[in-house]
Amino acid sequence: MNRRGLLATLAALPFAGAAQAQVVAQAGAIAGGRLVEYEAVASAHLGPRNVTVWLPPGYDAGSDRHPVLYMHDGQNLFDPARANFGEWGVDEHLVRLIETGQVRAPIVVGVWNTPLRLREYAPADLIAALPAEVRDSLMPMYGGAPLSDEYLRFLVEELKPSIDSEYRTLPGRDETVIAGSSMGGLISLYAMMKHPDVFGAAGCLSTHWPLRLERLEGDALNTWREAVVQAWSDVIRRGLPDPAKHRLYMDRGDETLDQFYVFFQSRIDTVIRDAGWGPDRFRTLVFPTAEHNEKSWNSRLDVPLTFLLSPNL
Repeated sequence: MNRRGLLATLAALPFAGAAQAQVVAQAGAIAGGRLVEYEAVASAHLGPRNVTVWLPPGYDAGSDRHPVLYMHDGQNLFDPARANFGEWGVDEHLVRLIETGQVRAPIVVGVWNTPLRLREYAPADLIAALPAEVRDSLMPMYGGAPLSDEYLRFLVEELKPSIDSEYRTLPGRDETVIAGSSMGGLISLYAMMKHPDVFGAAGCLSTHWPLRLERLEGDALNTWREAVVQAWSDVIRRGLPDPAKHRLYMDRGDETLDQFYVFFQSRIDTVIRDAGWGPDRFRTLVFPTAEHNEKSWNSRLDVPLTFLLSPNL
């Protein structure tokens, strides 16, 4: 298939309570389907950000409705020219998986991050549950209090209704998936916990459980990670939705930053399994030699996509 795609010029999305976004038209190299880009999408809750929508092959000529996959760090999904650290290759993976019948053909909504990424992706309930001394040491690193609840309001109250209005979506919970990596993994899990009637599945790659931006060692490290994992365990135990109606995918590598996640992920895995999530609803994997970067997430993206968008649901 020709890798040259054209970004179509369409009417701006009617975002509730916000100025209309301008669609940017330009050429982009994609494996198939079509990209639509919305520049500086406004919100009543947060600052503006770009949004990229990928429509699967055959969308324009067809009449079918499609599940929707919302992904964070949207500038890193499709175009290496836009990605600061490499791209996920979402279009390449999905075109191949759709052609081989391994996934349902989704519409992908890539929500770009902003300079406030850390504050927008840090789950507010987790931060509130931390001991005061841990929370107080963390907030200066992030530049202020969490904005994650406001970010989720943007997704749920403004972006999703507009996407459902503009495109042929399957808008129900079972057809709405959210996914991301690192801090994007945290906010994906939090989104499903806070809005279980909206998001039926979440994909969390290399979830950044430690929260810190720099290393700790010795007793300081042990104290910090125990405080964080205990807070997370309590928040997850109270907030997990019904496993009979939701699916959750998690993974990690064992190199670079990912090597520090084993302590956290193993504890969280136990909390989730104890809450009744069996292997058909919860998958947690380790990828040996995988690092904490887009190249590694690209290399294993088939695995979460086939679990989250399985045609057998």
